[in-house]
Amino acid sequence: MKSSVYILAILGLLLSCNTPKATTQNSNNKNQSEETVRIANDDLEYEIIIFDPGFSTWLKTTAKPEGYYSQEFLEIRNQQYVAIWNQRVNMPSRYGTLYQMTIDYDSNTDYGYDVNYKLYNYFIYFQISNKQQLSGQVPRI
Repeated sequence: MKSSVYILAILGLLLSCNTPKATTQNSNNKNQSEETVRIANDDLEYEIIIFDPGFSTWLKTTAKPEGYYSQEFLEIRNQQYVAIWNQRVNMPSRYGTLYQMTIDYDSNTDYGYDVNYKLYNYFIYFQISNKQQLSGQVPRI
């Protein structure tokens, strides 16, 4: 009788340990989707997905509001940042894994304000959070 109580207690403990793991996985998936920022212009079939934890919150709370910068300003800065970014992708021995994928940004394409705004702000966030400079200027908000 005593051994069957111990077996039931151990079995109950094992079953209770498995339940929270599934809940934790669902919670992590929810947090990951909340931290994902999609930058896209569906008309041009252009898309960037940012999985950087913290960027979504930073964009909502710290970045200048939409409309603060002109589209022309954003385009010029994005062209500069993309050129330096893409150069650094090809130098993993110097920059490690910070710069993993090139960004295909064509200065002759009108990506629209939203794409340029979010891309620019990601560059600012990236520079501040990783202590990097993508131009001769210190990034500021």
